[in-house]
Amino acid sequence: MTILPAIDLKDGKAVRLSKGLMDSAKIYSDEPWQVAKHFEELGSEWVHLVDLNGAFAGEPKNLEQIKKIRDNCNLKLELGGGIRDEETIKMYLELGIDRLIFGSIAVKNPDFVKEMAKRYPIVVGIDAIDGMVAVEGWAETSSMRATDLAKEFAASGVEAIICTDVGRDGMLSGVNIEFTKAIKDASGVETIASGGLKDMSDIEALIETGIDGTIVGKAFYEGTLDLAEAFSRAKGS
Repeated sequence: MTILPAIDLKDGKAVRLSKGLMDSAKIYSDEPWQVAKHFEELGSEWVHLVDLNGAFAGEPKNLEQIKKIRDNCNLKLELGGGIRDEETIKMYLELGIDRLIFGSIAVKNPDFVKEMAKRYPIVVGIDAIDGMVAVEGWAETSSMRATDLAKEFAASGVEAIICTDVGRDGMLSGVNIEFTKAIKDASGVETIASGGLKDMSDIEALIETGIDGTIVGKAFYEGTLDLAEAFSRAKGS
C-alpha cells in the first residue's frame, strides 16, 4: 500500500482544514517545502499537494510554493486544486509535477477528464458528503452518488481515484473503510483513501481490506501517527 502524506496550501502556508472548511485552517508551516523535505527524510515516495485557494478560484494560486517544493525534494508529487483545462495540466507537468488531480470537473465534464487521461497522468478525486459527491472545494453537494461517479471512470485510463469522506476529513475520526471499498469495487481502479485517518489501526485496516493507498494529513501534523512506522508497515504489505 502507498502512503501519500499531504500538504494543503493556503496563502502560501501548509495548513490543515476540518471538514474542508476554509475558516477552520490551522497553520503548520510557513515553509511548505521544508515539510515535503521532512516527508522525504522519513521515507516517503509521494507527496499529495492541494492548492486550496486554487480549488475555490478555479486556477492556480500557490504556484510559488509548489515550485519551491518541486525544487527542494526528489519525491513524486501529485497535485489538485484549480486544474480546469489542458493548459494548466501542461504547465504543471513542465514544472515537474508527476500527476494531476481532477475534482469538481470530473462531475461537471467527465468526458473532458477521460480525454485528458488518455494523454496525461490523471487522478480523479471523488469527495463525498453522506455518499453524495461534493464539488467546488466541498462548498456544494451534487445530486450524484459517489459510487455512480466512480463507475463513470472504470476503464477510463485514470491512474487512480482518491476518495474523501468530507465529514471525516481533518477530524482524526478514522478512515471510512466501507466507503473506500465501495468506490474501489465500483470503479475497478486503484483507489486511495482520504479523510479521517488517525493512527496505525487505520493503516492496518486499509492493508487488510486491500486498499491501494491512503492520504495522511492531520494524523501526522498532530502526532497521532508515526509516519516512519507507517511507511515501513505499508512497504511490507
